Amino acid sequence: MRINGKWLMCDDGVVRPMVRGEVLAGDDSWEWVEFLVDTGADRTVFTAATLAKLSLQSVTAHEGISGLGGGADSVIVETQIRLTRENSGKVVFRGHYAAVTELGSLDIDVLGRDITGLFTVIVDQPGDTICLLGQRHHYAIQHD
Repeated sequence: MRINGKWLMCDDGVVRPMVRGEVLAGDDSWEWVEFLVDTGADRTVFTAATLAKLSLQSVTAHEGISGLGGGADSVIVETQIRLTRENSGKVVFRGHYAAVTELGSLDIDVLGRDITGLFTVIVDQPGDTICLLGQRHHYAIQHD
């Protein structure tokens, strides 16, 4: 399985590794979300704006979450994340994910190791490559 991403220019002018996915909303519709592929993030986290768009009920009350920007209040939501494979098939991840509750505390949705840890993750800016590899896909590092 191969899930491809892209290097995208973000609102702040910085190019970041992103994977486009869909998240199951409270009304059973699928909403598109651009996820930052964050190899240092322990878990997947939704922004407050995405949380509002999804209209999901929290399964756990407020919980603290922290990162480089400091701490933020968050909730845990149960939903599904759907990513598109190289053959246009879909892979679905069901689980409990964090979501910050304050608008200014996180400006981009994060795909963390709770999902990326299931894959070999390639984040190669010079090679213009972002991909998650699993099952029969492999890579090799060669010296020319």
